[in-house]
Amino acid sequence: MAKKDEAALQEAKPGFNPSDFFKETKEELDKVVWPSRQQLISESIAVMLMVTLSATLIYLVDNFFAWVAQQVFG
Repeated sequence: MAKKDEAALQEAKPGFNPSDFFKETKEELDKVVWPSRQQLISESIAVMLMVTLSATLIYLVDNFFAWVAQQVFG
């Protein structure tokens, strides 16, 4: 029971311990499932395509409303 209390005290102790931080960071990074090169490339292309399409759509809608405003107020 003394070890249990000691462990609880160590967990509750405030402060930053760089050694523990890097150890826990490495443990978490070991759990990550990294994408394959092909998956990374295809998903990056998909993101760039969607951003380009979205920007184009916003540009066209903006120009349309500017044209309408010019017709009404100009």
